Amino acid sequence: MKNFTRQEKVNRGMYWSVISIIALSCGGTVQAQTNNMAAAGGATNVTDLGKITVVGRLDQARSQIMPDLGATAYTQTHEQIESSSQGGNAPINQIILRAPGVAQDNAASDGLHVRGEHANLQYRINGVLLPEGIAGFGSELDPRFIDSIQLVTGSLPAQYGFRTAGIIDIQTKSGAFENGGSAEVYGGSYDTVRPSFEYGGSAGKLQYFFNGSYDHNALGIENPTASHSAIHDVTDQGKFFTYLSYLIDDTSRVSFIGSASYSDFQIPNTPGLQNDPANHSAPGGNPWVPGNFDSSTLNENQNEQNYYGVITYQKTAGSLDYQLSVCGRNSSVHFMPDPVGDLYFNGVASDDQRKLYSGGVELDGSYELNDKHTIRAGGMFLGEYVVSDSTTTVFNLDGSVNPAGPAFPIMDNNNLHGFFTGLYLQDEWKILDKLTLNYGARFDVFHSSFDNEWQISPRVNLIWQPTDSTTLHAGYSRYFTPPPVEDVSGSSVAKFDGTSNSTGNDQSDPVKAERADYYDIGISQKLAPGLTVGVDGYYKHAHNQLDDGLFGQTLILSAFNYARGEIYGVETTANYTHGGFSTYANVALSVARGEDWNSAQFLFGANVPGSDLAYVQNHWIYLDHDQRVTGSFGASYLWKQSDRSNTRVYADALYGSGLRTDATDSFGNNVPNGGSVPGYYSINLGAEQSFKVGRTQFVKARLDIVNVTDNSYELRDGGGVGVNAASFGERIGFFGSLSYVF
Repeated sequence: MKNFTRQEKVNRGMYWSVISIIALSCGGTVQAQTNNMAAAGGATNVTDLGKITVVGRLDQARSQIMPDLGATAYTQTHEQIESSSQGGNAPINQIILRAPGVAQDNAASDGLHVRGEHANLQYRINGVLLPEGIAGFGSELDPRFIDSIQLVTGSLPAQYGFRTAGIIDIQTKSGAFENGGSAEVYGGSYDTVRPSFEYGGSAGKLQYFFNGSYDHNALGIENPTASHSAIHDVTDQGKFFTYLSYLIDDTSRVSFIGSASYSDFQIPNTPGLQNDPANHSAPGGNPWVPGNFDSSTLNENQNEQNYYGVITYQKTAGSLDYQLSVCGRNSSVHFMPDPVGDLYFNGVASDDQRKLYSGGVELDGSYELNDKHTIRAGGMFLGEYVVSDSTTTVFNLDGSVNPAGPAFPIMDNNNLHGFFTGLYLQDEWKILDKLTLNYGARFDVFHSSFDNEWQISPRVNLIWQPTDSTTLHAGYSRYFTPPPVEDVSGSSVAKFDGTSNSTGNDQSDPVKAERADYYDIGISQKLAPGLTVGVDGYYKHAHNQLDDGLFGQTLILSAFNYARGEIYGVETTANYTHGGFSTYANVALSVARGEDWNSAQFLFGANVPGSDLAYVQNHWIYLDHDQRVTGSFGASYLWKQSDRSNTRVYADALYGSGLRTDATDSFGNNVPNGGSVPGYYSINLGAEQSFKVGRTQFVKARLDIVNVTDNSYELRDGGGVGVNAASFGERIGFFGSLSYVF
C-alpha cells in the first residue's frame, strides 16, 4: 500500500492521461495500471479520444474539490486488492485491515477499528458521502466495483465532518476503460459458493458499470468456539451495484450510484451451555423454563437490508469546480430469537427490528483564486429517521429474584430522528513552492429527538517537502462527532422493572455528541527507487468520548459516552515495488481509554458499590476495542510470461496483540476491560493464473489459502464492556475461483 502525497496523485493522473492520449493518437492500446483486464494480461481498445480526455479532466477536477491535504492517506489500487487474500472476493473490511492502525474485531462489532475508535468511519464513493446504515454482520459494499480505495486518517481538512476516525474513499470502475465484463464462480471451504458478474462500457456520452454477486457459506459470523466449523452459521447474501455517468458537455456531467444488498444470517451456537447463567432459579431448582434444552439447537437469526441511491452533478468552469449530490437510503436489521431456547438460557427472548430512513444533499466546491490560494467551501444537510420495534418475552420476578408465573411479552416501540447540518470554508495557501498551509473551519449542528448541540471547529495542516523524497506534515483538528442515531437506544427502561429483563438501573442520560482535540504529525521518506517508509503519531483528547457495544441478548449495537477519553499512538509503514514484485509492512502502537459512563447508564446494570458502573466513575479503563500492537504484512509477484498468460502469487499476514476483556485486580475486584485476549496471527497464501483465449478474452484461475497454519485464535472471549459473546477467527480454508473476462 502506497501512501501517495497530493502531488504524486496529480502526477500519476497526468502520467496516465498523457500515455492514454499518445497511445490513442497512434491508434494503439491503452493499458491502465489499475484496470483489472490489463492487470490480468488482457488489453482494452478505446477509440474515442475526446471522451477519455474529458473524463480524465473531470476526474482530476473532482479530486481537487476534496483533497486530503495534511491528512494521512493510504491507498490500495484494484491491482493491489487482487494481490491480497481472496482478492475481489474478500469482505471490504478485510481489505481495509491491510492499512496501518486498523485492528480486527468480530463482525458484530463492525469488524474493524481505526486508530482506537469503535466505529466513527464515513464512507465516500467518488467523493460523495454515503448516508450511514445500521451496523450489522454483512457489508453492503462489494470490492469488485472498486478501482481504488483510500483510508484517510489523522488531522482531517475542514471538508470532513461528523465521522472523523477515518474516511473510506472509494473510486469506482466507471466504464471508460472497462469495455467488457467478467463472470466468476468462487467457492471452497465452509460450503462457500459465490457466483458474481460485472460489466462496464460506454455508449455515446453514457458510461456504465454494473456488478452483482450471490454468496452462500457456513461461516457467516465468527465461530463462538475454537472448532473448525461453527454450528448454525449459514448465511445467504445478495448484492448489486451500478454506476452511471453521462457527459452533458466537456465541462459537466451527471452520475448515479445505486446499491442494494439483502442478507440472512444464522446466529452460531455454543454447545454445552447451562441454563440460567445468572444463577436465577425457581423454588425447587427449576430453570427459567422447566426441562432440558440443547444449546446446539438454538435457532436465532438476523436479516439485514441496505438500499441507497446518489445522484451527482459535477461542473468545472475555469478556476471553479463544484459538485452537488442528493442521496437517499433505507437500512434495516431484524433480530429474531429462539422463542423457547432464549427463555431457557437467558430468561428473555427479544424480537428486535430497527429501520433507518435517511436522505440529504451535499455541495462542495473549489476555486483557484491565484497561484498561491485555492479556496474550498461547501455544506451538507442529512436527515435520519429511525423506527425501532421490539417484542420482548420475559418473566415477572418475585422477591427472591425467581420467576413468578408464565412468560409474557412486552412491546416497546419508539421512533427517533436526527438532523445533521455542516458548513465549511478553508484555504490552501502555498506559502512557498515546498510549503503549504491548509487552514479553515467547520460549523456543525446536530438536532435530534434526544440531543441538540453545535460547534465551530478550526482545522489547520502544514505540509512541507524539503526535498523531492521527503514530505512532512503536522496538523490540529477540532472534532464534533454526534452519536449515530441508529445506535441510540430509545428503550423504555422502566417497562422492564421487576422482570427478567430488568437492568437494576433506570438511569438513562441522553447520549451526547463527542467533542475532541486531535493532533497529528508524520513524515514520509523515499529511501531508494521504489522504497518508501513513513511514521505518523497522533493524540486525541475527548469530552463525551463515544463508544458502542452489544448489551443483552440481541446483536444490535447501542451507543454510550465516557465523560472523558483519550487515544494516542504511532504508526509505521514501509512499501517497496520493483518490476512485478511488491511488498509492504505496517506496524502500529495504540492506547485508547476512557473514564465515567455518563449516558445510557442502564446498559451497565445497578450503580452499587463494587459494580462496574461505580468503578468506572472514578477510574480510567481501556476501551474494549483497544489493541496495543497491530500489524499487517504482504508481498506479491506478477510474472508476465507472455502476451497470452501471466502468473500472480502472494502472501500476506495480520497480527494483533489482543482486544480487551475483563480482569481481576489483587483485591479480587473486577476491572472492566482490565485484561486482553491472547495475541494472534493469521497467514494467507494465494496464486492466480490467467490465459488469453481470444483477442480480448481470457480465463483466470485462482487459489486462496486462508490461515494456512490453521491457527486457532480468539478475537473475543465474551468478557469486556459491551461484549456479549465469544468469537474466534477463521480457521484454515481453501478457496478457488474460475472467471471468464470478455
